[in-house]
Amino acid sequence: MANPRRPGPRSRGRDVYAKPALSHEQMIEQLRGRGLDVPDAARARRYLKQIGYYRLSPYMIPFQEGRGDHAFAAGTGFDDVLGLYVFDRHLRLLVLDGLERIEVAVRANLTDTMAEAGGPHWYLDPGWFASSGDHQRLLDQIQAECRDQLARPAEAVGDQVLYPSALEHYLTRYEHPELPPSWVMVEMLTIGQLSHLVGNLSQRRHRTAIARGLGINDPLLVSWLRTYNRVRNICAHHGRLWNVGLGVYPALPTASNVVWLSDRDALAGHPDRAKRLYPVLVSIQSVLTTVSPHSSWGARLTDLLRQHPSVPLRGMGLFPGWDTDPFWARPTP
Repeated sequence: MANPRRPGPRSRGRDVYAKPALSHEQMIEQLRGRGLDVPDAARARRYLKQIGYYRLSPYMIPFQEGRGDHAFAAGTGFDDVLGLYVFDRHLRLLVLDGLERIEVAVRANLTDTMAEAGGPHWYLDPGWFASSGDHQRLLDQIQAECRDQLARPAEAVGDQVLYPSALEHYLTRYEHPELPPSWVMVEMLTIGQLSHLVGNLSQRRHRTAIARGLGINDPLLVSWLRTYNRVRNICAHHGRLWNVGLGVYPALPTASNVVWLSDRDALAGHPDRAKRLYPVLVSIQSVLTTVSPHSSWGARLTDLLRQHPSVPLRGMGLFPGWDTDPFWARPTP
């Protein structure tokens, strides 16, 4: 039965794509014709060759005047566009650093909580899950990964430098149970699979226990993991992050025991900011105060923005004075 709340596929456009492929020299001349200052054509050509015009073009939009001819605002130079691209790259790496710590903490808290409740192979029991179909898909994915592992050449025998993976060790030593214990299984999951697994746990008390290890609550855990899956995929595929439309945003906390901005209305009172990257950044910092309390992540974020003062703050949902909130203060060593 179709989901009545899920919209049907949208209709295709009617135009015919007829834009020609351009050489790097033609691209540079086109940019100059649109008003972009390109003082060093050889340097610009090198960046276009290594980055690609298509990847660089979205970073041009903030410097254009919004007309159909893609004209640049007076005084815009190639380095302005390149600087925004470089900023976004540093932002992606910083966000990935924060998400890595959170993702590892979720895996650890999931294993600790559920293995204590149901034993090392708890996830084999469909009783722990709300959707039996989603549970079966999880098992199918794990079984497929185990088959793939055994189809590969054997990993090196362990010594002080090389040591087989935990999955290799389990599969080549144990016959039953067929699938590995929880602490091996969770390391096999993508963050998307991890998010689905947590969201499919049937008992709220278990999700609450996992969330408590991150300093948040059950609804925030489920919501934030969905957002982190989307953000991590953007970062891992080197996509544009600073002003991208994520489509899924973290729920804002209502509980006072969740570490959050001192000015709780800075997001809740501004829907335009809540649908940008800013609440994602705040949520990462919030979790890091629990899982990595001496982390300088928040300070590195504010430093990055200060090093790139020309970045349009509104594209990220930021606003003048955002970094003065005590929430972003450097931790005490």
